Amino acid sequence: MMTTRTAEKHLLPAASMGNTRTLTSIRYGVGSGGKKAYIQAGLHADEPPGFLVMHHLMQRLDHADADGAIAGEIVLVPVANPIGVAQWRDEILQGRFDFYNSINFNRQHLDLSAQVADRIKDRLGDTAEENVTLIRQAMAEVLGSMAPADEAEYLKHLLLLLSYDADIVLDLHCDDQAVLHVYLGTPLWPDAADLPAQLGAQVTLLAEDSGVTPYDEACSRIWWQLAQRFPHQPIPPACLSATVELRGTADVSHELASGDAENIFLFLQRRGFIRGRAPDLPELCNDATPLRGVEHIKAPASGIVVFFKEPGERVEAGEVIAEIVNPLASAKKARVIRITRSIAGILFARKADRYARPGRVLAKISGKKPLKKKGENLLTL
Repeated sequence: MMTTRTAEKHLLPAASMGNTRTLTSIRYGVGSGGKKAYIQAGLHADEPPGFLVMHHLMQRLDHADADGAIAGEIVLVPVANPIGVAQWRDEILQGRFDFYNSINFNRQHLDLSAQVADRIKDRLGDTAEENVTLIRQAMAEVLGSMAPADEAEYLKHLLLLLSYDADIVLDLHCDDQAVLHVYLGTPLWPDAADLPAQLGAQVTLLAEDSGVTPYDEACSRIWWQLAQRFPHQPIPPACLSATVELRGTADVSHELASGDAENIFLFLQRRGFIRGRAPDLPELCNDATPLRGVEHIKAPASGIVVFFKEPGERVEAGEVIAEIVNPLASAKKARVIRITRSIAGILFARKADRYARPGRVLAKISGKKPLKKKGENLLTL
C-alpha cells in the first residue's frame, strides 16, 4: 500500500558566514482541513529522552501508515532545536539557553492574540466551528506578515507556523531527576485528562498563563484569551497543547521510550488520528494541581545536598526532605542545614547534581493550594 509519510527540510537563516542549519518535519496523513496533531522533541536540546521516544513513535506510525490506519494529519519534528544541539562546550551539550543572547529556548515564544483579535473582531460568527476556522486563518495571516530578526526568532516562528492549526500539540521535554509529569492550560481541564492518564503521569500541573510564554502556551493560550476578549461569541479551547516531561535526563532506555511512544500512539488513536480501537483508558494517577501551587525548594546556603526523598514520593508539611552539608562552616551546628517544606504534596523533580548555592532551586513539590499570585513567573529558568 502507498504510504503517506513525507519529510521536509526547512532552512534557517545563516547566523554566521558559511553556516546554515535545517529543521526537519515529518508528516503522516493528508492535510485536507481535518484533524491535525503536532509533536516535537528537543526544544531544550540537552534533554535526550524525547529524541528516543520520537524514534519509537516514528516506527509505530510507519507501521500504521503502511496499514492505511492514519486517519488524521500527524506532524513530527524529531529535533526541534538545530541551534541548541550544536552548542557543545567542554564535552557537555548545553542546549537550554541560546549562546547568542542567553534566552531560554522554551521562553518568550510568540503571542499572537492581540494581532489576531484585531483581524477577527468584526467577523466572528455564531458557531464555534466557523470561529475556529476564522481564527486559524487570522493566525496564518499574522504569521505570514512577520519577519523574524535572527536565527532563534526564525526558529520560534517556524515551529509555530508548523503547529498553529493543530488540534493536538505535544512538546516533549524532561527534568533533571523526575517522574513523568505534564503541564496543561487550566481551560483544557478536565477534557484533556486522557493525556496524563494514558501517559501514566504522576503529576499534572495546570495554569492559564505561566508568565513566560513557553511553546505550548503559544499554541493554546490564544484560544482562551480570545474567548475572554469576545465573551458573546463561541470560541472553544481548540488546541490541546501540553508540555510532557519525560522523567529525567538519564532516563533513556528503549524500554521507557517504546512505552512512552506507545502511550502517545494510543492517545492519538483514542482521539481519532489513527484507526483502530484503543484499550481502556488507565486511571489517572493523581488529580491535577495548580502550577501556582508548586513549591520551589531553594537552598539557603552553599554546600553538598543530601536528599531524603525520591521523585514521586509524597511529603508532609514540615517534613525534612534534604540536608545541605558544608564541612567548612565555622560553627559546628552550621555544617548541616535541614531543608523542609511548608505544605504537603508530591516531590516530582529534583536536581541531578548535588551542589547547593544560596537561592538555587533544589527540588519541586506539587501542592493543591496556590502559593503564588496571578501574574507571577511560575516556571524556573
